[in-house]
Amino acid sequence: MAYFDTLDRTIKQEPVILGLETSCDETAAAVIRGRTILSDEIASSADIQAQYGGVVPEIASRMHTDAVDSVVKAAVKKAGITLGDIDAVAVTYGAGLLGALLVGLSFGKALAYALHVPLIAVNHIRGHLAAAYLVDPELRPPFVTLLASGGHTAVLYAESEQKFHVLGATLDDAAGEAFDKVARVLSLPYPGGPNVEKLAANGKNVIPMPEMLRGEHGFNFSYSGLKTFVVNYCHTKAQKGEIYSKADLACSFQCAALDVLVKKTVQAAKEKKVKTVTAGGGVAANGYLRAALQRACDAAGLRLVLPTRRCCTDNAAMIASEGLIQYRAGNFSDLSLNAKASIPLKAEL
Repeated sequence: MAYFDTLDRTIKQEPVILGLETSCDETAAAVIRGRTILSDEIASSADIQAQYGGVVPEIASRMHTDAVDSVVKAAVKKAGITLGDIDAVAVTYGAGLLGALLVGLSFGKALAYALHVPLIAVNHIRGHLAAAYLVDPELRPPFVTLLASGGHTAVLYAESEQKFHVLGATLDDAAGEAFDKVARVLSLPYPGGPNVEKLAANGKNVIPMPEMLRGEHGFNFSYSGLKTFVVNYCHTKAQKGEIYSKADLACSFQCAALDVLVKKTVQAAKEKKVKTVTAGGGVAANGYLRAALQRACDAAGLRLVLPTRRCCTDNAAMIASEGLIQYRAGNFSDLSLNAKASIPLKAEL
């Protein structure tokens, strides 16, 4: 407790924050000064994980252990600073693969202790939501956010930088999860989402898809029926020996999966009477979604703030961005901080 009790509580307006992210298969470190990204380094094990058709937790953890020190050193060097210039260390403590999280968290604790600077615990999902601030430093709540990732799909109302309200969420699969499952059915390699998008670019939206939550007018989502339809469609065609266009199926699925996200996000913005919409999460890197969301916001007179594609997928700049919010609020953690494999969406928003 001596470390925590003797920290300097002076809050700087433009602090230098090191972010660490190791929740899945990317070992990432980034440095920001205020809302300006000074460096953003990522070492991914995706190519190795692809050999197994998905992320193997033990392999991910071992590769994080091998990479974390060199990635942090690279981020500090590229930022043009020294370790002594760092004002706080922000690290993902959940949610994610427990072993992978513990690598980054242990390194972050040791670094914060050695530098005698605040350690800031960051919820991975809040990191995705904070990525928009890196694109527009003048962004201020209230606004509506679309969260679309491999583990979560939701429409959120940002009351303040600290407080989010969940307006609606998926009742089963997340959008990213559905993309990954459809990718496997179509025999596409890992990661599924980008490969479905690539295949869809060569197809047409000509296969009728089931309507999500027919008759429900709220902001919830359900991807289980859509995913099951694709599985059954492929199996039926195979059993009958019929040839079908995988590109058309991918395109039709993508439109059905993403158009509803756009529709409900814009509806939520109108209901909440906000003028700005943001988005975050790996699915927000999808080109079709980004273009559709931009068109819908333009038509509705809404301002859209989209993180760069790099900041939509797992990265440390978004962790540092959320770290800045917590830093300014004085929310520091002591060295007893532990990793959490699961964090309910509503628990810390």
